[in-house]
Amino acid sequence: MKSLRLELIYAGDHNLSCYYAAKVVEAVIPLFPHQVKWEKVYILQKDGARRFYELSVSLYGEEDVRKLHCYAPIPSIFINGEMVFDRIPSVEELAQSIEDFICRRGNGE
Repeated sequence: MKSLRLELIYAGDHNLSCYYAAKVVEAVIPLFPHQVKWEKVYILQKDGARRFYELSVSLYGEEDVRKLHCYAPIPSIFINGEMVFDRIPSVEELAQSIEDFICRRGNGE
């Protein structure tokens, strides 16, 4: 079974919202040791900026990102490329979302 991909849009530890969102993710990930791979998408690094752009385009379309500067929220959490939180979730909310994704995948979605 392929792992879920959880991505946290992350500006750095200096951003308290990002810092606390990472703490929530770090608290939940051990509950799903083989089912979830996660990473911080550091928007201030080249690879992270590229992925941030891709995820923003998936939300708003390339024209709105380029012309209107519509970007994914910072922080936000994506699972398998789908934004599931545009704010800091509770540990329980994030765990439930991961469980929902695992169940959906198990049902062939």
